[in-house]
Parts: sequence; structure tokens; C-alpha cells
Amino acid sequence: MAEAILLVGGKGTRLRPLTVNTPKPMLEVAGVPFLSHQLARAKAAGVDRIVFATAYRAEVFEEYFGDGAAFGLELDYVTETEPLDTGGAIRNVADRLRSGPDEPVLIFNGDILSGVDLVGLVDAHRARGADVTLHLTRVPREKLSAFGLVPTDADGWVTAFREKPQRAEDIVTDQINAGCYIFRRSVIDGIPTGRRVSVERETFPGLLAAGARVLSVVEQSYWRDLGTPEAFVHGSADLVLGAVESPAVPVTARPDLADALVLPGADLDVDVKVGGGSTIGANALIASGAEIIGSVIGEGARIEAGAVVRDSIVGRGARIGAGTVLDTVVIGDGASVGARNELRCGARVWCDAAIGDGAVRFSADES
Repeated sequence: MAEAILLVGGKGTRLRPLTVNTPKPMLEVAGVPFLSHQLARAKAAGVDRIVFATAYRAEVFEEYFGDGAAFGLELDYVTETEPLDTGGAIRNVADRLRSGPDEPVLIFNGDILSGVDLVGLVDAHRARGADVTLHLTRVPREKLSAFGLVPTDADGWVTAFREKPQRAEDIVTDQINAGCYIFRRSVIDGIPTGRRVSVERETFPGLLAAGARVLSVVEQSYWRDLGTPEAFVHGSADLVLGAVESPAVPVTARPDLADALVLPGADLDVDVKVGGGSTIGANALIASGAEIIGSVIGEGARIEAGAVVRDSIVGRGARIGAGTVLDTVVIGDGASVGARNELRCGARVWCDAAIGDGAVRFSADES
């Protein structure tokens, strides 16, 4: 396998305000833009050329990754001029592909953190003579209503694509589309051009109806969609703690903090508590008595004395005042939260917003 398509066109609305200034795939996860992990894993699997399917803030990707030489890859970029959905985005980059009609093309989403065996996925695709191969993962029954379902037969061939189940009787399998595919190049060329095309609602069902061979590989490796703040912060922590591996995770200069990642230039007072897979961004300041657990602290952020930050994201250049408690919240870039505040339970503070001292106290018991 030499070629891949990386789908990075989404606006990341569920992650706002983090995505106001930065496309979702470029948010830092375990110390580097998330796509750095994707590119490193693709490279390790034998991919040497990747075409980015971009849309929202498209210029950011090429500005950071360039031609890919620094990553040992050849990178190309194609930007949608209007929304095309997943299938349309795949077809939109077809003219930039170099693979022959029968060669496999890896396609993966720019917001999925996964430990799937990419080499094994391609090997299964080739060995079984599939037209399309999907990575499927299993999720608990109580979470299935959020996903489309993909039933298969005893040999792993996909038999249908089901919309998100609305009733208990609609749950016919616990297998869901995990957002990583292998397409025979000729299948990509057969997707309609110049309009929106959904792979789940049009492309995949159409292939089944036409008698195409659509294979599944059900693998229970690590898998997480980073589309929400909770998933984002936990995914970053899992990378730091080694629950999922990535060659792109920076080597920490603080061996005394084995369960945290502290980037160069960060300044931590001697009595701070940092752990739970936290990342402390470059040039951030963590003052005396502060506690950072399972959180992502952005570049240049300032956490003042005695503040507590748990399972939260603090954006670049933000300031958290002395004695303030953050628990499962998002603070946007450049925001300022004064001293002695308490924010919990999914609260979000917009970029550059300012909250005065003692102005907010919100907890689950008082909601």
C-alpha cells in the first residue's frame, strides 16, 4: 500500500470553542497536532503518499505539514469549494491519486484515534478480493443509538448498513463503522462527482445493491472518536499513558512525571501535582499548589496558585486564577477566569472571554 486519503474537512462544532481558531484535526493531542499521530501510524504501515481532503480553514494543514518531507511522506492537498459529505470528499480528490484501478487506497478520518492494524486491514482486503473493506468495532449496547450499525455474515461480508437505531428491535448488531476503509481505486472513480454523497447512506448501500464485495474486519483494538471535549481529553491522556501507542508522542524531559507530558519551556513550581495523563503545553506556567489531573493545558497558558484542573482543556494563552476549580470544562484560547471561581459539568468559556474573581460557582449539586 502506497497511497491514502485523509478526511479533514469537518468544522468540529462539538469541540467549540477549541475549533474557533484551529481545525479539529490540528488540535494538539498529547503534545502535537492530532494529525501527527495519524501520519506517523500511516507511515509505519507502509503508506508513502497521502492526499488531504480539506475544507474548513484548509490553509492551516499545508502551512504546518508542507510537502510532508519532514515526516517522510509525500503530501498533497485538495480543498472543497462546497460541502460534499464523506463520499463526495473522497471522490473530489480522485484526480490526485496515482494508484491503478485495482490497487488499494487507505481512507481514514482525521478525528479517530485508533490502534487498528492497518497492515492487517490491507492484507485482508487483498486476500479476500474485496472491493471495499471496512474496519468495524463493537460498542456497548447502551451506546449504539449514536451510531449506524453494520451487520455481517459468518464470513465477514457486510450484508447491510443500518441507520442509528431508534428502537430496541432495530439493534441487529453491536458492530459500527470505525471510520477507516480500504477502497479499490476503481470504486472511488465510480462515486458521483460535483455533489454531496454520503458513504453511509448512498455509497456503501449502493455497492451492496450492485453486488460489490464489501468486507469487514472486526477488531477490538483501541478506538475513540475525538469529536467531543470529553473524548478529546481522554484520548490525549490515553496517548500520554500508553493505552494507545503513537510514534509521534514527544519524549518528556521530566522523568519524575511518568504519568504526564511536560513540553519544553513549561514552568512548574516544585509543589504542583500533575498526573493522570495530563499534557502541559510549551511555555505554560503552573504556579505553587496547583493540581492538574487528566487535563490538557495549552501553550502559554497560566494556572495560578492553588487552582485545580481536572479532566479539562485550557486553551492557548488562557489564564486560570488562584484557587479556581475546573472540572470537565473547556476554556478557549486567550480566555481569563479569575480567582476563586468554580466551573464544572461541561461548562465552556469562549475564546478571549473574561470572568472576574469569584463571579461563577457552578456544580452538579446546584444545577
